[in-house]
Amino acid sequence: MTKGYRTPRYGRLLEEFEVGAVYPHPWEVTVDAGALALCAGSFLDATPVYASARFARALGFRDRPVHPLALLNFGLSFSVHDVSEQAIAHLAYIDVRFPNACYAGDTLRASSTVLGVKPSSEGARGVVHVRTVLGADGADGARVVCQFERKVLVKAGGTVLDRPAPPATPPSPHAAVMGRLPPQLGGSLDLRGCATGFAGFFEDFAPGDVICHDIGRTVSEAEHMQLTYLFRNTHPVHFEEPYALGGFAKTRVVYGGLVFGWIASLASRDTSGNVLWEAGFDKGAHPAGVVAGDTLYAASRVVSCVDSGRECGTVTFRLVGTKNVKPAALLDKGADLFSDELSKAGPEKVREKVFEIERTSLVRKRP
Repeated sequence: MTKGYRTPRYGRLLEEFEVGAVYPHPWEVTVDAGALALCAGSFLDATPVYASARFARALGFRDRPVHPLALLNFGLSFSVHDVSEQAIAHLAYIDVRFPNACYAGDTLRASSTVLGVKPSSEGARGVVHVRTVLGADGADGARVVCQFERKVLVKAGGTVLDRPAPPATPPSPHAAVMGRLPPQLGGSLDLRGCATGFAGFFEDFAPGDVICHDIGRTVSEAEHMQLTYLFRNTHPVHFEEPYALGGFAKTRVVYGGLVFGWIASLASRDTSGNVLWEAGFDKGAHPAGVVAGDTLYAASRVVSCVDSGRECGTVTFRLVGTKNVKPAALLDKGADLFSDELSKAGPEKVREKVFEIERTSLVRKRP
């Protein structure tokens, strides 16, 4: 006897991924000033080009660009519908790039290409590797504004019921790796109209420097759920308490893209006040989860500094986030805070560490 109803589910189980498959995600969202104001109200970011239209226009942009971490959150969230709504965990951020500017009024779409599928030894799960391309369409035409790879741990076990099959789609013309800087920053820069504000010019950083950013931020229940919806992340572990009770935290887990944005923001006044563009992120992971009520802290270690010419240079940081304990306190106890957490075992692990990534920024020199 039939039940007389359907229960559609989304995402894919491990067996349903095929290397080379392209999934055009159904979300289509026009970015408006209200959404950007909500992001700015949550991510206390000091980077002037994403905050000030005057500063952005002095660099050659037609307006202030959408912050890259807002774009990454849209791209991640759009892909959940097809890629990770049945996933157990997000494992890695790989080669995140922002090759063109996006502006308020642009309309965003995304697609993901499956790069790899690797079952685990016990067969109950496996790792899926995808590349997601986020495109914007607006007054500046169609262009790629964010591209990244990620790995997710996905359940095995059969076919997801009643999911409409996606239309057959040829590979994206932007499937190849894009550049790291928008064309406005590709040549010589005239920074005379770009006033300085915060400290932290290119000359102020040296390899090996460690900065423990002093101020933390406590995650609120309503904020993390509202932003999860704003970015269109549809995994129920982030907003459905009965579902989340069956997970590792026994409550709703904060969406990782938000943790990423908040940790970067906590580092911002010390490292981003003279950044001209985020050239990319790589080797990122969430070693532990975050729930409402946790307090986040950040620390940065300078990995390298490369002089790019008269006006600026690139600085690569190892950015890490901790929960409920300041990084300085962990370092004072001898914690190995900046090495890859997921490769550690036993007592070497830093249990309070919730985020790690390499961040490369284009930083102006002192005038």
